[in-house]
Amino acid sequence: MPLLQFFEDDRLLFIHPLRPGRTVIGRSDECDIALPSDAVSRVHCVLDHRNDGWWLTDRSRHGTAVDGTPVQRTALQPGAELSIGPFRVKFQNPVSPKQSGATTVAPMQPAVYEDLVDIDGDAVATSIAELTFVRGPLTGQVHRIRQARTRIGGEGADLVLDPNLPPDAVVIRVVRGRVMVEPGRAAVFLAGQRVRETTPAWPGEEIALSEHAALIQVQTRADAREDLEEFGDLVGRAPAMRRLFGVLARVSAHDHPVLLTGESGTGKELAARAIHDAGCRGDSAFVAVNCAAITDSLFESEWFGHEKGAFTGAVGRQDGAFQQADGGTLFLDEVAELRPDAQAKLLRALNSGEIRRVGGTKLEYPDVRVIAATHRNLSQMVDQGLFRADLLFRLAVLTVRIPALRDRREDIPLLAKTLLHRQHPDARLSDDAALALQEYHWPGNVRELRNVLTRAYVMGGAYISVKSLEFNPWSFEPPSPSGVSDPDSEKSILVAALGRHGGNRSAAARELGIPRSSLLYKLQRLGLSSL
Repeated sequence: MPLLQFFEDDRLLFIHPLRPGRTVIGRSDECDIALPSDAVSRVHCVLDHRNDGWWLTDRSRHGTAVDGTPVQRTALQPGAELSIGPFRVKFQNPVSPKQSGATTVAPMQPAVYEDLVDIDGDAVATSIAELTFVRGPLTGQVHRIRQARTRIGGEGADLVLDPNLPPDAVVIRVVRGRVMVEPGRAAVFLAGQRVRETTPAWPGEEIALSEHAALIQVQTRADAREDLEEFGDLVGRAPAMRRLFGVLARVSAHDHPVLLTGESGTGKELAARAIHDAGCRGDSAFVAVNCAAITDSLFESEWFGHEKGAFTGAVGRQDGAFQQADGGTLFLDEVAELRPDAQAKLLRALNSGEIRRVGGTKLEYPDVRVIAATHRNLSQMVDQGLFRADLLFRLAVLTVRIPALRDRREDIPLLAKTLLHRQHPDARLSDDAALALQEYHWPGNVRELRNVLTRAYVMGGAYISVKSLEFNPWSFEPPSPSGVSDPDSEKSILVAALGRHGGNRSAAARELGIPRSSLLYKLQRLGLSSL
């Protein structure tokens, strides 16, 4: 991971690791890196990560120089020195692990035994297979299958039925809630037929072994979230954050699309990276795309790649975001900013799983998990005709909202100390400064907190007192309402989809791009089961 080293004269101020995607530098607290100086423009320059490396684009009235030469747009080479107002910035690549200061999370095993269908309030709705015994000594008992492979039989089995049976008399495999019966060392029958090879089982079918028989059922239940104290680079002890970390951990063990909502600066990209790192794709690529930064003319090339000579300037074959993320995660930041034609092309790629390079004829099928993020209310945009309902449901199979900083003020001292430790290890925060930070309303959320601390460190030194703090509330737009849907809008979309397919739930789910189990759960939650 590359990094930026910020100097004032010969004093190293701080180090900022660069994440793939876009990094904005300027005076405003809405920037990713805020620098306190009148010689720095509100938005001074932008660093973009592309296939061929990192590029800098000047956006200021003061100018930006690279290695002493004023530039408008240029590729950055390792060791390049940027001049931004009174600050010198060295671009280094790669960064050593000690300099990144990231919090690591051990990868989790995929929760293939269950299918996560919805996130509702303080609960996670999952579809889990059960065995309901209807014959034999265990009649009336219900056994929930909570592992991918369950051995059933005698002593030593995961589920003991009879000590006279071998421990692996039969094996039940479950993949995302779907039951498969694998023959073992005893005769087993499924729906009256002897099982001689791995066979899919349908809900309601009977599995029989010796004197025992059980019905296979798939139940959707809402379970309380597990609380965690941290997740990836995210930290917090407020109840809302502990619940958030628990649901993010559950989400990471699945492969469904995720939509992250919340105000700007709350840490949606950090949440997306944590989901990726903790899941089974953690060893593969994480590709971040800022949907607001892609021009209409280059949309297909940026997303799907292009062949040599496909258009003026296409001097070679180039991968798009989908190819780069093959086997990993594609993060679509600010997805609400996509224009209607781009929405249609994205939806087509997500539904079919196939893409074609600009100027090419061969279809490709990259394997990607999609995580999208927005600070806008997509449901309202659907009502206004600005966002496609089918794309909304395709992206929002699982929706997670990131709380605003003002809604978890008890976390502010911990967050401030964590941010200072990561970027300014020698900094100390006084008690009066911590109290002042807690009392501020933070329209720019954690991003603004980080920038306020950086400004205090640069201007006042390592000891940060209340006098060192300078807030810029006027640099932020008022927070816009965010969310994926309200109940009325969600109801209208679901009712319309069912109406178009004559009440056929499977067809409606396919149109909306969500699992049938998720559709059924949403209908139940919204009181529409009778439709």
